[in-house]
Amino acid sequence: MRSAIIIVVIGAAIAGVGFVVLKPEKPFDSAQGEHAALDSFAQCLADEKITMYGADWCSHCQNEKKLFGDSFHFVPYVECPDNPQKCLQEGITGYPTWVFTDGRKLVGEQGLEKLSKESGCPLRQSEASQLPQ
Repeated sequence: MRSAIIIVVIGAAIAGVGFVVLKPEKPFDSAQGEHAALDSFAQCLADEKITMYGADWCSHCQNEKKLFGDSFHFVPYVECPDNPQKCLQEGITGYPTWVFTDGRKLVGEQGLEKLSKESGCPLRQSEASQLPQ
């Protein structure tokens, strides 16, 4: 009986060590790292009052939103089919359109790096290289 207990304890210890040693590492925690990295970038766009105008059916808009992942909820966004007057007042002629407070407009897919350059909102290279293209 005593030897059976010892064998069970040793087996449990080996299993515990094996679990800790062989546990797969997450190279980049997309649920935390990627989105946390983009949260500050998206929040900066919001602070600068840079707004994206688009439509749900627009594939280019969907591509742009996907680049932000869950962080897109920080980005000021106007759904033009739901707000046609606002989009007409802003002179939106294509989707997506990014409108800056100084009146500049970027029409079409821009990508994160170009938005960073044009807005002055920092997007660190190490974060950008981890993002889906």
